[in-house]
Amino acid sequence: MWVLLRSGCPLRILLPLRGEWMGRRGLPRNLAPGPPRRRYRKETLQALDMPVLPVTATEIRQYLRGHGIPFQDGHSCLRALSPFAESSQLKGQTGVTTSFSLFIDKTTGRFLCMTSLAEGSWEDFQASVEGRGDGAREGFLLSKAPEFEDSEEVRRIWNRAIPLWELPDQEEIQLADTMFGLTKVTDDTLKRFSVRYLRPARSLVFPWFSPGGSGLRGLKLLEAKCQGDGVSYEETTIPRPSAYHNLFGLPLISRRDAEVVLTSRELDSLALNQSTGLPTLTLPRGTTCLPPALLPYLEQFRRIVFWLGDDLRSWEAAKLFARKLNPKRCFLVRPGDQQPRPLEALNGGFNLSRILRTALPAWHKSIVSFRQLREEVLGELSNVEQAAGLRWSRFPDLNRILKGHRKGELTVFTGPTGSGKTTFISEYALDLCSQGVNTLWGSFEISNVRLARVMLTQFAEGRLEDQLDKYDHWADRFEDLPLYFMTFHGQQSIRTVIDTMQHAVYVYDICHVIIDNLQFMMGHEQLSTDRIAAQDYIIGVFRKFATDNNCHVTLVIHPRKEDDDKELQTASIFGSAKASQEADNVLILQDRKLVTGPGKRYLQVSKNRFDGDVGVFPLEFNKNSLTFSIPPKNKARLKKIKDDTGPVAKKPSSGKKGTTTQKSEICSGQAPTPDQPDTSKRSK
Repeated sequence: MWVLLRSGCPLRILLPLRGEWMGRRGLPRNLAPGPPRRRYRKETLQALDMPVLPVTATEIRQYLRGHGIPFQDGHSCLRALSPFAESSQLKGQTGVTTSFSLFIDKTTGRFLCMTSLAEGSWEDFQASVEGRGDGAREGFLLSKAPEFEDSEEVRRIWNRAIPLWELPDQEEIQLADTMFGLTKVTDDTLKRFSVRYLRPARSLVFPWFSPGGSGLRGLKLLEAKCQGDGVSYEETTIPRPSAYHNLFGLPLISRRDAEVVLTSRELDSLALNQSTGLPTLTLPRGTTCLPPALLPYLEQFRRIVFWLGDDLRSWEAAKLFARKLNPKRCFLVRPGDQQPRPLEALNGGFNLSRILRTALPAWHKSIVSFRQLREEVLGELSNVEQAAGLRWSRFPDLNRILKGHRKGELTVFTGPTGSGKTTFISEYALDLCSQGVNTLWGSFEISNVRLARVMLTQFAEGRLEDQLDKYDHWADRFEDLPLYFMTFHGQQSIRTVIDTMQHAVYVYDICHVIIDNLQFMMGHEQLSTDRIAAQDYIIGVFRKFATDNNCHVTLVIHPRKEDDDKELQTASIFGSAKASQEADNVLILQDRKLVTGPGKRYLQVSKNRFDGDVGVFPLEFNKNSLTFSIPPKNKARLKKIKDDTGPVAKKPSSGKKGTTTQKSEICSGQAPTPDQPDTSKRSK
């Protein structure tokens, strides 16, 4: 709420009833402009009943292309050739267009023409380009910045104020310098920024000039008051703060300047510019807000440093403002005892240039915006199958569920003891390695010789013991695969393993790492006596490695001890829930011999972060080739014997097969009589 102070304050200034904005006292009566007047701008648009839908940057680009308006993509705005400015204003001596003077905010669509000073909303821009409505080319949008309501007051105060060094009394100059902390600020600096002093109000006067310094648009008065042992400052802006969009120091900025320092107080800008010589600008309302209308004036800078103050509020405000200006070009001066605000640093003898060199980047390499990912997302949408990853050639059912093998993911694989986890994961990795995926094997449970023998047998799809004459042939082909093995065996430190993996990624461009298994790295961790905590730490390290190096990590983990008649679940993985939470994929090798028949296994995909598909598919183990993907040659014969219940029932239950039959009969709960064949399987 605003009040109009007239009694005791001849100057007509709109002031808030509460807050930091307070009245001026002691101004001479000849500054009063007369009775209060209220002016209305004829071009002000009426309020809409329905809220205007926000425009997107994509829609703005499409509109500009559709109307043949050239544009460039900037940090926070789109720069385009202005349709409002005359052609002579946009061309140089050679007659060639030299600049893009129209700035369109990517978020709001509001535009500003630096040449003609036309400005307005996105709807105003569309109306002007299309030549319709009140916003036509000859309308108010092409007019110069209209005079605001308090222009007379601004001129009167500015003409009354004088440069500080022209005060007749030297003691008054010293008092003013002490009150405002200007003891080390030179007169040349005050003159360069056109700072004046208003004696009746004992206030510094900071001007707001139009772009290019052509006209005076507003003022900010800073009054110093003694308060106990310290000094407090009160600000008053003309026009009111909501309409005060001044970047103090803007007329001193050159088109060639690529770096600027933003401050929250005009006095800080004076100190910084004098000490470092860098261009400095002051935000109109300090740490309160950064009006989007000011973003076009900051587009030319490739580096923006925020030095707003020495408190946490200033630090948080700087991080918030950096988002508007593209954090990748912004740097923040962190508040601290050795890094006070600029004016205090100058008076305290600090090296301001050194403090600026310690500014922290507002953008972090691990944080990106959609603008940076825009083209990558389009590439994935255009190539859906490639984005799903490399497909397995031996496991089509795995492709149906997981869609493919993708970099940067973590896969957790588990299964009962003796179910064939190492054998399956060997073929799982060999399939990808045969297609050119650089693979690193970390086998801590079995030796590399034995692992290589299993993988070579799977690669040759047959037993080489019976055909040693073909060994060199298959060994030569196997040697050409991009397959590498860690030389570790038994207990190892996680740090040593990670260092080895890091080296392999750098030297051999490894894309897939298999760790078999996690339990062999838990004995060397001294973080805690709790094995669960140690395992959670190791899983977190592998998760980070996979993400940072864009490398797929397959981690084999033993399950908890479960009853033999129960299927394994995601919760059956040894340790806490961190393993399943961190993993992108969870694969479980189920071994259900007692229920589904001898030699019958299936793979369960219980988690798939890529698209959420889960499911199961059966596996048939081929003992001859040690594979799960190649069906046994006698598969049809086994099926025929299984369906023909007569011979099975009459067969004596002796030896290994008889033991299996008895277990199957007990599980079925229906034992056959000597004169009656077993029909439990057939009925089932």
